[in-house]
Amino acid sequence: MPINPANCPAVLELRQYTLRPGRRDELIELFDREFVETQEAAGMAVLGQFRDLDDPDRFVWLRGFTDMAVRHQALTAFYGGPVWAEHGPQANATMADSDDVLLLRPLSRGSGFAVCPSERPEPGAPAPNRFVSATVWSFPPRRHDGIALIRDGLLPVLRETGPAPLAALTSETADNTFPRLPVRTGENVAVVVTSYPDESACRQHLADVLAHPVAQDEILPGIEREQTAPPRTLRLAPTGRSLVS
Repeated sequence: MPINPANCPAVLELRQYTLRPGRRDELIELFDREFVETQEAAGMAVLGQFRDLDDPDRFVWLRGFTDMAVRHQALTAFYGGPVWAEHGPQANATMADSDDVLLLRPLSRGSGFAVCPSERPEPGAPAPNRFVSATVWSFPPRRHDGIALIRDGLLPVLRETGPAPLAALTSETADNTFPRLPVRTGENVAVVVTSYPDESACRQHLADVLAHPVAQDEILPGIEREQTAPPRTLRLAPTGRSLVS
């Protein structure tokens, strides 16, 4: 049963694939033609598909589920079904690695993606002229101070200084009940996804955040003290059928 678009998915996957050289457009064409509506018919939401602007052989995408039980049911139905049996081998042939996956949930009430599949462009639609950033902060396991600083400090500053993030997410700690598709375990992350007209608007937003006195003096130093590594920002270009753009 298709996911209800009125509900924001409570469980999400951020999937980063390393592809065989020169085969990204092949996978995107196949994905957008065969794997969008068919996954949603199995009970999940295909939220966004992207080209990684820093690596021509990286494909990044997002999908969501109502909850962990629905995730198990939907993945079982899709990967055991006829569409994947027919087209999965071609998709797998483009991939060198597909195991870089973060299992996530909304950081707070209302901070997940709100998208409507009925608004998705048709196959073959041109890619939108948009720039999407997805910044990932990593913190020690079971420590919540850094996550709280992002939720209660950084997100208000981001909304004050530029476009509001499309979503703010954190790690889903439930066990992966579909081991056929591995996910990264032991993660404690925050992920903020924002859309801009172009990359220069993103850079200006970042500069405004860095110049904000509260962010400069309190929030960003506090996050830096808590994090286990510098944040990583994915620079993403949505494909023609991406709902997140």
